Amino acid sequence: MEKFALITGSSSGIGLEIAKILAAKGYNIILTARRKERLQKISKAIISDYNVNCDLISCDLSEKNAPNQIYDFCVKNNYNVEILVNNAGYAIPSTFIETSMEDEEKFLRVLGISVIALTKLFLPSMIEKKKGNIMIISSVAAFAPPSSIQSLYGPIKTFMNRFSDSINSNYNKHGITSTAVCPGFTYTEFHSSSGVQKEMDRVPGFLKKTAERVAKEAVSDTLKGKSISIPTKTYKVFVIILKVAPIFIFSLLVKVLAPGRYDKNK
Repeated sequence: MEKFALITGSSSGIGLEIAKILAAKGYNIILTARRKERLQKISKAIISDYNVNCDLISCDLSEKNAPNQIYDFCVKNNYNVEILVNNAGYAIPSTFIETSMEDEEKFLRVLGISVIALTKLFLPSMIEKKKGNIMIISSVAAFAPPSSIQSLYGPIKTFMNRFSDSINSNYNKHGITSTAVCPGFTYTEFHSSSGVQKEMDRVPGFLKKTAERVAKEAVSDTLKGKSISIPTKTYKVFVIILKVAPIFIFSLLVKVLAPGRYDKNK
């Protein structure tokens, strides 16, 4: 049976680069994101460049039934999903009190509930075949105190790390691994589409990494079955500092390293 990798949020950035890397390794690809026309162009390019099958389904993971639509699409086409990449995400640029509950719910559905739902749907077939890799794109924000803008972004990423731990604890014995990938600042459309491009522009250049570099380490660590992946040495060191530094040291650091994210409390 042919092996497939399903990548959410694969129309740009880290998700797109992961799709290319897995295609180069011989995996057939299933792309999913909201922008159908872009997915169609990407699908044609992947088929041409890597000589693999590449199909797509356009849907919005903020909608409750989206994970079921994706799963049913794969079942209908007899796609054996061996790698599930939960990459879709965005951030809300305003402070907690300024954000509507509707927007918070959509945000949590995309970054959290859809990840759980897709994992729950695809996990049984992986267990049956005794083989499967789950990748969850988290963030170094999971290790940092929540910021004043994007206030739920760090907490949901912390939750996703623990969810990934839970999958490993319960299903490693069945040949399943889950890898929480925690990149730092990455050159993608994420910041412009999330309304925080000004903050990203102020981040020191040495902290900004390419999506290709992040994706390369993410795929390597996932295929090795690592429980956590922190791409680049820069952020491996940064996470160690976050774990041990007193809060007042952190407050001083972020004024330089993450400007604008901790100075908008109202």
